[in-house]
Amino acid sequence: MITSAIIPRPLARLPWRLIFLVAAIAGFGLLVLYSAAGGSMQPWALKQAIIFFVFLGIAVGMSWISEATIKAVTFPLYAATLVMLVGVEALGFVSKGAQRWLELGPIRLQPSEFMKPAIVLTLARFYELVPAGEIRKWRAIWPALLLLGVPAFLILVQPDLGTCIMVVLCGVTVMFLAGLPLWIFAGPAIAIAVAAPIAYNMLHGYQRKRIDVFLNPESDPLGAGYHISQSKIAIGSGGIWGKGFLQGSQSHLDYLPEGHTDFVFATMAEEWGLIGGVLLIIAFALVIRWGMRVSANARTRFSQLAAAGLSAAIFFYVAINLMMVMGLAPVVGVPLPLVSFGGSAVMTVMLCLGLLMALERQQRTGSTIA
Repeated sequence: MITSAIIPRPLARLPWRLIFLVAAIAGFGLLVLYSAAGGSMQPWALKQAIIFFVFLGIAVGMSWISEATIKAVTFPLYAATLVMLVGVEALGFVSKGAQRWLELGPIRLQPSEFMKPAIVLTLARFYELVPAGEIRKWRAIWPALLLLGVPAFLILVQPDLGTCIMVVLCGVTVMFLAGLPLWIFAGPAIAIAVAAPIAYNMLHGYQRKRIDVFLNPESDPLGAGYHISQSKIAIGSGGIWGKGFLQGSQSHLDYLPEGHTDFVFATMAEEWGLIGGVLLIIAFALVIRWGMRVSANARTRFSQLAAAGLSAAIFFYVAINLMMVMGLAPVVGVPLPLVSFGGSAVMTVMLCLGLLMALERQQRTGSTIA
């Protein structure tokens, strides 16, 4: 335990075990990116390190925000993010066939990333305001469906299926934990299953191809199924202990596409093997467990739902990416947070952790909560 006798009291109140654990995950990710570039900090590892430390500082700064302040900015934050999503449709920057970014001078912003924590906070605040006796009534259901459905639709048409799924899953988690009746979740699930053929035909061509390859990976091993096939080869060839640092042939010989982003886990598993993969999963599990403990120890309904939803966001990042690279789910472009190259996922996860640290600090220090 770090005490105020060693460092200043405000710093001593930070959850240092969590910070060291997150830094260890990010540090391991930098090693993987360094190796993926052939033993060079350029073009990925150095930039990723800068992004991580910037957002780590932001997360630590956020830990001093009071719960009352978080509540006060929740609805304005949601509204601002929604406006930016509409702005993407009108003025957004197009890259690789998708319109997901806003260019604000030298900054390229992806508003859909902000919606992941924003939808969690918004629904947590909404259900805190709903009286306990009203929680199972329609008036407590349709506003939440609207709050969730509008941004999900705007993200889906960008198109960004991965982020849309993440936003929906985060929102549904909060709604489920709020105590909504099970038919709210069973009904849409059955409807989606029945309407699956129609929904399939409404998807973009590349999205349908991903589903086809998921159902039959060998149908196009040199085309749409190439990513999954090479990912499985990389993971399997690592064995238990891996080929060794800087010894991954699949990534170094460019057999594995996107080995520094969506399929970075395959790059890692080839060099670090099953042991490296298990240790990385355990590290993420400890981070998520810490977040769920914040939820379990919450003294208000808002902090309980918000902490659980923010922890779920990190869980869905990890779970969807691992299922994707192992061929257990279609490829939907969800990166492995803190390991895959890219500032968007790092930003989202660190914002979630910053909010969790703010809620945890007030629990631990007994701060007055409005």
